Amino acid sequence: MEVILEAEPESITLDTERTALVVVDMQNAFCKKGGLFDYIGRLDEDRTKCMIKADKVVISLFRRMGIKVIYLRMTYGLDVDVDLGPDSPYYWKESGLMLIRDNPELKGKFLTEGTWDWEIVDELKPSAEDIVVNKSRFSGFVNTELDSILKSNRMKYVVFTGLFTNICVESTLRDAFFHEYFPVLVSDACGNTGPDYLQDATVWNVTSVFGWVTTTENLTKAMK
Repeated sequence: MEVILEAEPESITLDTERTALVVVDMQNAFCKKGGLFDYIGRLDEDRTKCMIKADKVVISLFRRMGIKVIYLRMTYGLDVDVDLGPDSPYYWKESGLMLIRDNPELKGKFLTEGTWDWEIVDELKPSAEDIVVNKSRFSGFVNTELDSILKSNRMKYVVFTGLFTNICVESTLRDAFFHEYFPVLVSDACGNTGPDYLQDATVWNVTSVFGWVTTTENLTKAMK
């Protein structure tokens, strides 16, 4: 089925049989008290509550339409020094790894596979039909099976929600563009970290260069 989605810089026609929703890093680490971002003083509870509410609307809508839902989940191995060692610039710049490097006693506490911190928030738990892809870099395409999943399902359009707009969402969206997918950012179902203008910057980047930008309201209208 084809639907016309109102977006910026212009409307885009989606083939729902070739569309996937990618939900980025909606984990306890970034959304909940007691998680990594709460520990380092960067948790914005009001923002994440609004995002969870918006993401829930989008996910429910796509499931009802029979559209593939894929979750990305930031994941550290049990030994981050081996999996993400000092030869990688990511080791020196990613906030959780920086925290663990300076506080070795926290190794295994945050974003480590199997921990509460690593899990998707309860409000957005994946269903049995959804796909979950663990990633160890900002982009969900790096060292993962995401591209293979999309290609094997003949996907052409990829809709993005989640955290953080200006880091993992934008990184993955840009890579989707370079892999020849048509990326759509749902602006009110994504949240940035840092100053508010960073959200605007990503919206500008996507609108002007890398894809299309829409809202949950527009998605709801289009899918109905």
